[in-house]
Amino acid sequence: MSEHTAEPELPRAVALAWGVAANPQRGPKRELSIERIVEVAMQLADAGGLASVSMAAVASELGFTPMSLYRYVSAKDDLVLLMQESGVGVPPEAVREAAAGDRGWRAALAAWEQGQLAGYLEHPWLLDIPIASMTPTPNNLAWFDAGLEALAATGLSYDEKASVVLAVQAQARWEGTARRGPGPDGDAAAEARDAALLASLVTETEFPSIHAALAEGVFAPGHESFAFGLERLLDGVDAYLTGRTAGAPGPAAADVTADERDVEASRDQKYREAVKARREVEKKLGEARKRERELLRAARDRLRR
Repeated sequence: MSEHTAEPELPRAVALAWGVAANPQRGPKRELSIERIVEVAMQLADAGGLASVSMAAVASELGFTPMSLYRYVSAKDDLVLLMQESGVGVPPEAVREAAAGDRGWRAALAAWEQGQLAGYLEHPWLLDIPIASMTPTPNNLAWFDAGLEALAATGLSYDEKASVVLAVQAQARWEGTARRGPGPDGDAAAEARDAALLASLVTETEFPSIHAALAEGVFAPGHESFAFGLERLLDGVDAYLTGRTAGAPGPAAADVTADERDVEASRDQKYREAVKARREVEKKLGEARKRERELLRAARDRLRR
């Protein structure tokens, strides 16, 4: 029996995303590439939604046969994964910069949510790709890592951090879904028609609360309430952190003596100082890792050429 556990074989699309899959040995090489195939597929999706993307449609746009594409991408599902990886991009540096400011983790998560939302608004078809589990591709992992890093100074467990990041991501997805509007274009005229239709169906007798909300313009075109929702989500995390620091969840917290509170406060201060020092180191490490990824990407590009 081997002493070392064999590493699992990477699926073709995941290997392509990491740049470790071999290029096809046969077929058109100069005119066709994984990058070009993904680029054209994304253009089709931006124009007509995810449903407009097929191997035949992409091949037609490129001037090749569908069989030519299969030498590079083995299935449409693989193509969609590569589109998603390219579409989400990498988390903005604004997340780390916000974490270093006065508002710390709150500002960092707000910047993280805005970065996610920007991707959904630029490529609305991203919202049509089902979420099954953690996607093991570089950009997707970088986003989740940045979300966890934003909470580094909170003292939350990684299970708690992951739950917070997923909640913020859900907020971004819901806002992206609402803001992309009806139809592929999400035009203002269509929004106005939908608002008028809703108003014609909702009566004060049958749906009194919705009717009152409509009267205040809650569902009017252009009205947004997502910023309020995100702030309340972060307020909830903040209250949870405050309760932990104050010892509120513990039933015996009232029995703690003044001396014990002083010792605990001293420990908290040392902990905050240690966290601050760690954040500085992690910031430098993050910058080094970013540079490392850039160098590896450049090296892979040279190898491909």
